[in-house]
Amino acid sequence: MPRRAHAPSPRSGHHGGPAVSSKEIVVVAPLSGIRVVEVANWMAAPGAAAMLADLGADVVKVEPLRGDALRGITRQPTMPEGVPAIDASFHLDNRGKRGVAVALDRPEGSALVQTLAAGADVFVNNLLPTRQQKFGLDAETLHARNPRLVHATLTGYGLDGPDTARPGYDITAFFGRGGITHSITPPGTQAPRARPAQGDHSAALALLAAVLTALRMVDRTGEGQVIDVNLYATAAWTMATDLSATLIDAENPRTTGRRERLHALQESFLTSDERWVLLFMPEARWWPRFSEVVGRPEWAADPRFETVAARVEHMSEITDLMDALFATRTLADWGSLFDEAGFVWGPAATVAEVAADPHAEAVGMFPEIEHPTMGRFRTVAMPIRIRGADIGPRGVGPELGQHNVEVLTEAGLSQAEIASLEAEGVISPSSSGDAGR
Repeated sequence: MPRRAHAPSPRSGHHGGPAVSSKEIVVVAPLSGIRVVEVANWMAAPGAAAMLADLGADVVKVEPLRGDALRGITRQPTMPEGVPAIDASFHLDNRGKRGVAVALDRPEGSALVQTLAAGADVFVNNLLPTRQQKFGLDAETLHARNPRLVHATLTGYGLDGPDTARPGYDITAFFGRGGITHSITPPGTQAPRARPAQGDHSAALALLAAVLTALRMVDRTGEGQVIDVNLYATAAWTMATDLSATLIDAENPRTTGRRERLHALQESFLTSDERWVLLFMPEARWWPRFSEVVGRPEWAADPRFETVAARVEHMSEITDLMDALFATRTLADWGSLFDEAGFVWGPAATVAEVAADPHAEAVGMFPEIEHPTMGRFRTVAMPIRIRGADIGPRGVGPELGQHNVEVLTEAGLSQAEIASLEAEGVISPSSSGDAGR
């Protein structure tokens, strides 16, 4: 149901927008009434479905009998003695969903999922096209029963082309083949190792945008839609600034070290307390001001450094001087000085620092989820805020098969039919857990 809340006072209007009036506003879940069926594992497609749940959709997650491969595979947070472990990553990408566990490779199992999709608005999956057809979950088959269905697929390389059957994960399809790893690896150095799911969560945002667009198209045309989002194409969009030039001249962007860069104030520097400061002030106007603020006004007048071209020619010397300079103060000291001067800078923050950042807390980046047996814990919000919209986690992820009876009853199956499917191993034994939506 919509909730009512008072809007902030005119003085607290959000940055970049007009102040709002003090009249009462209605807070609604944007996708309330939308039913989503998800047949996917790992992080990308499930992450998109989790955001749909945050927006108010009823998301039913279909897992194999062994469970989503993501369960228990990532780093588990360190818990106080006596406190049960929390599978934080699984709950991140599966929060607010109801769960059923089905043997998809059994004819009765695939038929069951087809029935669920027949009553849904959106079908989200990460099955390769051959597996979609094997299980009768391809768009053509599902549209025959549900002509208004939004059929959304997220794969490594898409539904067309010579590599459509190639498996792809974010390390391989997004970072590797997408050109990202090579572009950030200076010559002669080892390729950096990406952190988990960065490509997956980028693709999840793309899939979310596609689903919302397709739902609007169904509203306007009455016809079901077919969505094709993949990690490789998402990487290309991520690399689009470089690719837009390479598509014209076929040349690789320069992958250089610190001493071959084009801008003196576009680099990272190590402070006296072994922390990195990141600068981004490429415009020529910043150099004289920077030289003055850091107590080196002679740098601005030095013939080696007074023009952009001269600085490029003598970048190795600039790097030595700036390395020595930054090593004289701590990160906190430089930060205070740069904030006062209005410089564009940032720390190379640790993940723990981000988790404890008061600004992150102030803008609602880390909402809490209530687990019925483990208590409350924080998670990461989807990066969308809409005034008047009820957006956010609506519970933890489901236990394996937790909502078998509930979901299948809604789909029209009798208690006897559900019991028979369980006895025959088509669905998992009903979970007694009380986690989830």
